[in-house]
Amino acid sequence: MALSPEKLDRIIARFAAVEHELSAGATGEAFVKLSRDYAELEPSAKAAQALQTAWRERRGLDEMAAAGGELAEMAEAEKGPLDERIAAMERDLRILLLPRDAADDRNVILEVRAGTGGDEAALFAGDLFRMYQRYAASRGWRVEIISESVGEHGGFKEIIANIYGAGAFAHLKFESGVHRVQRVPATEAQGRIHTSAATVAVLPEAEEVDIRIEDKDLRIDVFRASGPGGQSVNTTDSAVRITHIPTGLVVAQQDEKSQLKNKNKAMKILRARLYERERERLDSERSAARKGQVGSGDRSERIRTYNFPQGRVTDHRIGLTLYKLDQIIEGPALEELVQALVTEHQAALLAAEEDNG
Repeated sequence: MALSPEKLDRIIARFAAVEHELSAGATGEAFVKLSRDYAELEPSAKAAQALQTAWRERRGLDEMAAAGGELAEMAEAEKGPLDERIAAMERDLRILLLPRDAADDRNVILEVRAGTGGDEAALFAGDLFRMYQRYAASRGWRVEIISESVGEHGGFKEIIANIYGAGAFAHLKFESGVHRVQRVPATEAQGRIHTSAATVAVLPEAEEVDIRIEDKDLRIDVFRASGPGGQSVNTTDSAVRITHIPTGLVVAQQDEKSQLKNKNKAMKILRARLYERERERLDSERSAARKGQVGSGDRSERIRTYNFPQGRVTDHRIGLTLYKLDQIIEGPALEELVQALVTEHQAALLAAEEDNG
């Protein structure tokens, strides 16, 4: 992605035009759109202005060096550090100009399910969910549980939650996949290390305008909610199972006593899953997008291992190992992994842009 003076002028001019329209007193939907455009364009416009200033400074040093005299030596000495700063500024601006994932600013539907490993897998699923809860809290996001199925000895067989917050999907989207744990279970008398797994799915929350679902494409069944051991939770048919006939996707909800609330929750999850399927279909059609992905995003792909005896976490997609498992599982230190994945993703996208000319 070449950064010519003309390209920088266009970036700055576009931002100035939006700024002018905003100050002209736009209202209603126009104001909302302009405000969104302003927030999106401002970082790249400011970076472009700073880069223009640095380029002018570099030309000035060349002129001083060419003129000779006592300032020429000083100018030559300043060129190296300035060139390094310009290279960093150009890279930062190219990253800002990369095509954005339209879902990055969305809220998230997080699904964590116990995989192989029985009770230990359910306990690990609980550890993972609490890690995301604490990470969300550290960023000022709100977590709201949609449904949960508790494990017999703690943790979760499955838990689904909404995470509300700016940039939630941008930060969490690389968490989808199989997470593996290696540790000695509390019930293990011999002290042997067991391996178990949990599956994480991170879906951008979809609005009704994103995914239009026809009533004729749905089969809705109601039944009596049941708890552990099969006992009836309540005496009314409040649980809801929705089948999306064209895709075969099935979502069931029974946590609420109200049938309507269960239906609304199930529709929210169904809408998110259909939206994600459509995103995956579009991604698979874009070869450049495939090059720019960290891993395949396939939920059957093993993405990370948490080794408790060695206190390490390894992300297999980028080959990163951190010996700070305790801090990561506590939540806030997950940011180090998140940022490493984002950086790798950006580097892959930059490389793809350059390959495409």
